[in-house]
Amino acid sequence: MATRAQPVLSCWMVALLAADGREYVYRVYAPDDARPGDLFWSAFHCHEDSLLPRTLDCFDTAEIWQLLD
Repeated sequence: MATRAQPVLSCWMVALLAADGREYVYRVYAPDDARPGDLFWSAFHCHEDSLLPRTLDCFDTAEIWQLLD
């Protein structure tokens, strides 16, 4: 039986500024060639599903970096 290869995912960190002045950092698993906008929205929607204070939905305020082995 043939199986489809699973994509190799990297660990990305996305820091979002919140209305309360804090910075919330989320771990996002995505391919090496993931687009920054996709990483941002993944973290943003994760935060919005929580009870934490609202984050700024401005992409320019986010910090995104990849964790390397």
